[in-house]
Amino acid sequence: MTTAQLRPSEPVATAGRLLSKVPEVTALFWVTKVLTTGMGEDASDYLVRTLNPIPAVGLGGVLLLAALAVQFRAKRYVPWVYWLAVTMVSVFGTMAADVLHVGFGVPYLVSAPGFLVALLVIFAWWRKSEGTLSIHSVRTPKREFFYWAAVLATFALGTAVGDLTASTGGFGYFSSGVVFAVAITLPALAHWKLRLNAVLAFWLAYILTRPLGASFADWMGADRSHHGLGWGFGPVSLVLTALIAVLVGVLTVQGRQSGRRRHAG
Repeated sequence: MTTAQLRPSEPVATAGRLLSKVPEVTALFWVTKVLTTGMGEDASDYLVRTLNPIPAVGLGGVLLLAALAVQFRAKRYVPWVYWLAVTMVSVFGTMAADVLHVGFGVPYLVSAPGFLVALLVIFAWWRKSEGTLSIHSVRTPKREFFYWAAVLATFALGTAVGDLTASTGGFGYFSSGVVFAVAITLPALAHWKLRLNAVLAFWLAYILTRPLGASFADWMGADRSHHGLGWGFGPVSLVLTALIAVLVGVLTVQGRQSGRRRHAG
């Protein structure tokens, strides 16, 4: 997937056209996305273990709604607003998948296909309503609703799939991370070599970022009795939060510089 193929046309703030609400797809986008998945995984695990699961899920839901409210109120893509919303989706999406398994005893072999069906329904509804699933068409409230519903479903699906391979499949966290690191290259290769549709390739890779980041984050945070490094879910989530903040700062500076160049031109 090349940036040029996924980049939207230059946004123009006019009465008839809204600015894009999502970032360009670059290498920095993917790095930041993977870090948010890892941070959400370990932050969720830490909160659920520190608080009771019900208050933890409630807190995650409130913070998610607050972050999405700020995102929907924004008139254009704002790096810190967008990535805050992604991070909170990551935390709550993890909780949603884990609560089904731990709280209600739903096997990952059942929840993973269930989340996949939910995601496909969202995609079908989005496509039928708007005619495209391209993230760079996200310029209206309706399309933004579909986008964030799909993002939440991908996080829940990715969490279930990652836990399925690590626990039920017996791969363990590190081996699962390696598997998904290899798997995430396949959509890009299929796009470049086999001309796989860019939008389909994007969403396949986007889904895989979740189990990729979460598997390695779990490996770092889990104790040694669970084949982890034993660094702790809390410390790992804090380090990942700091890294995300740095990258969001870089993205903000890049956005300002790009805006100045367009203005000068």
